[in-house]
Amino acid sequence: MKILFVSLGCDKNLVDSEVMLGMLSEKGYTFTDDEAQADVIVINTCCFIGDAKEESINTILEMSELKKTGQLKALIVTGCLAQRYQKEIQEEIEEVDAIIGTSAIDKIVETVDSVLAGKGENHIESLDVEPLGDKKRIVTTGGHYAYLKIAEGCEKHCTYCIIPKVRGRYRSVPMEKLISEAKKLAEGGVKELVLVAQETTLYGKDLYGEKKLPQLLRKLCEISGINWIRILYCYPEEITDELIETIKQEKKICNYLDIPVQHGSDAILKRMGRRTDSAEIKSIVEKLRSSIPDICLRTTLITGFPGETEKDHEALMDFVEEIQFDRLGVFTYSPEEDTPAAEMEDQIPEEIKEKRKAELMELQQEIAYSAAEDMVGKVLYAMIEGKVADEEAYVARTYKDAPNVDGYLFVNTDETLMSGDFVKIKVTGSYEYDLIGEICDEFAE
Repeated sequence: MKILFVSLGCDKNLVDSEVMLGMLSEKGYTFTDDEAQADVIVINTCCFIGDAKEESINTILEMSELKKTGQLKALIVTGCLAQRYQKEIQEEIEEVDAIIGTSAIDKIVETVDSVLAGKGENHIESLDVEPLGDKKRIVTTGGHYAYLKIAEGCEKHCTYCIIPKVRGRYRSVPMEKLISEAKKLAEGGVKELVLVAQETTLYGKDLYGEKKLPQLLRKLCEISGINWIRILYCYPEEITDELIETIKQEKKICNYLDIPVQHGSDAILKRMGRRTDSAEIKSIVEKLRSSIPDICLRTTLITGFPGETEKDHEALMDFVEEIQFDRLGVFTYSPEEDTPAAEMEDQIPEEIKEKRKAELMELQQEIAYSAAEDMVGKVLYAMIEGKVADEEAYVARTYKDAPNVDGYLFVNTDETLMSGDFVKIKVTGSYEYDLIGEICDEFAE
């Protein structure tokens, strides 16, 4: 039996997909990327924002057609959309044979077996179960880097966010499980660990009574074979002096932090239910840059939030101009059912949201292009991602670039390199967000 697995949404969802793939492979199932050859299709869905929800629904509908025309025997839907809209999916898409919620991914083998035996059943479990951790995974990111999900759920309850209702309260993965999983990933050739959770900075508070991310990082740094450790999704109010000092001291930890601040107007931050104001965010950024001068800071913003005035938008523009984030992404506000923000007055028209997003991105382009030009002449270590087709050049990432969200460094060389190789690169030019360089020494690692 061949299974086609479709993973949508965030990197945290991708880890769930990799765990399910691992479970299925242990039971003898094989996989295909050709939907026409699939006996079973599993779609791991997302519903974080409207676009993600639409993509998930369209994918289910597209694959459901194969139940009518092809050899497809089973269609199974998992993930956030499945958790949130189980009843609607069952009632409106009869081709779906079974649904698995976000806390029941360990039921994937049982579900596939039962559907193929004609006894399909759903698994929507309590959201308070301990996250799995340290399960066999089939790493789908190329093998040289992998995501390490250190916690599940969230308790921040920002007014725009549905995550607590589809992922549950914040639950840290026990540290010993994470260390064991990281060692297995390293033994499999992974050289970069990317730590993810809905919020990484709160790691351990629920299990150990205090935040333990610095201790976890130090233990991960001891693992042989791991060259880089990257931290994503750090809420600004949870960044401690101990965490900053750990990043500064440990050479394996990339001088890179993803800090989703969402806005720069205090009025909007308050309506969003965020725990920091603009002055506090600026203070945290100043402390990070003072302690770690070459740190790369990434953030995400939401524009067009209910009640956002032109004055609020101008405050956000000024905020971005002042802080000069190294990396920045912008989402237009998406009203989600069952969230307080969706019921707020003064919803913003889509055309205004898009206009404000464009203005923010134009400002950030200027900042990013200037920063890229300033990198010319500098020497950086970079990880090779792959070869450019039909050219004597490779695609690489520096410590400033997280997989799939940031820029690349294009390396011109006639040497033979492999994905995961670390090389020392001198930057010779820039093109918009990306850099161009050449090898200036033997392999770095």
